[in-house]
Amino acid sequence: MQLHTKILIGLVLGAVAGAIAEMMGFGHIFVRMEAFGQAFIRLLIMIVIPLVMASLIIGTASLGDLKKLGRIGMKTIGYYLVATALAVAMGLAVAGAIQPGAGLDEEVKTQLLADYAGTNQERLESMQEPPGLQDILFNIIPRNPIAAMANMDMLQIIFFSLFFGIALTVLSEEKRKPLVNVLESVNDAMVVIVEMIMKIAPYGVFILIAAVAGRFGYQVILSLLQYVLVGVGTMVLFTITFYPITLRFFSGMNPILFFKRFYEVMVFAFSTSSSNAALPINLRITENDLGVSRDVASFVLPLGATVNMNGTGIYHGVSTIFIAQVYGISLTPGQLVIVVITATLASIGAAGVPGIGFITLAIVLEALGIPLEGLALVLGVERILDMTRTAVNVTGDSAAAVWVAKTEGELNIPQKDTY
Repeated sequence: MQLHTKILIGLVLGAVAGAIAEMMGFGHIFVRMEAFGQAFIRLLIMIVIPLVMASLIIGTASLGDLKKLGRIGMKTIGYYLVATALAVAMGLAVAGAIQPGAGLDEEVKTQLLADYAGTNQERLESMQEPPGLQDILFNIIPRNPIAAMANMDMLQIIFFSLFFGIALTVLSEEKRKPLVNVLESVNDAMVVIVEMIMKIAPYGVFILIAAVAGRFGYQVILSLLQYVLVGVGTMVLFTITFYPITLRFFSGMNPILFFKRFYEVMVFAFSTSSSNAALPINLRITENDLGVSRDVASFVLPLGATVNMNGTGIYHGVSTIFIAQVYGISLTPGQLVIVVITATLASIGAAGVPGIGFITLAIVLEALGIPLEGLALVLGVERILDMTRTAVNVTGDSAAAVWVAKTEGELNIPQKDTY
């Protein structure tokens, strides 16, 4: 049985076991076991920094053409910004049409605010003042690369790795080759570690999903069912429309082929709620199964795990409309434009870790003057939406890599299937 099949079975069994445990009153057992699932995620995150740095430095050094690097960078950033802006707009449009918050019962609203206000306040207090665009661009430059690695500041790590790779291209072949060989060995070793860790993936996924299902009460889920369905439905709609269009008409790849080979990454991202944790397997699938060159994949995917948040953009759009409707706040067309701009910028530099979309949602609400206490309304089902939007996010990363590789003549799809 293939690994992705085992992961999918673990996901389904975990959801069933957790739901049954919650109904019978012992869901807390799976919640307590969640630490074992989190340990699995930490094993993968452990190798993200050396894997990203080694692959990115090697990829940059092997290009040997700074014009090509700049061209790839502009294409990647352009794709990510356009895709995220469209995702936010779709979330606003669908939520505005369905109005998931208009009919929320007043008693349910009061209960949600009472149940989650304390937790919500703790998370809000941990949020720093959101930086402006100038600060974001300035902070990309690390004062201390070692500190950036320790803090997993991916934008700073990417910036340093690019400059390091550029510096290697300037050196003579005699001086460059030994270090490149070492980095290639590091990269290969990280791939081996990924393969070792992924052997326990089905069990880690089972525990993670069982803990999620065991934690939620059905009363909370049912009371917010329309909001959840609108959020998840919009993400699915974006995935089956925007990505296939860009794949078919701009990349020349059959969308069925793409999703057949890529769904393992989507299932894994859904299970872990972490773009960073999914990055190692995403790199492997995108290079080996989708035919994207290592040079392109090693640049586009790590950057995407940091700045490309299509699913999060949809979440921001839907959640903003939902909370505004619950409070009876009507948003003007100008405010909707502000949501698109703010949500797109809020995704830049956001860490690819579970729950980050909830924090960046506060930035959007703050820009519109919507009470931040409204975050308590959506906190109860945050994990469900977090899982879904992470799957959408990583799909966007790989779709961008396929397009960039196609435009650079570096897409060579392995002929495993015929369509």
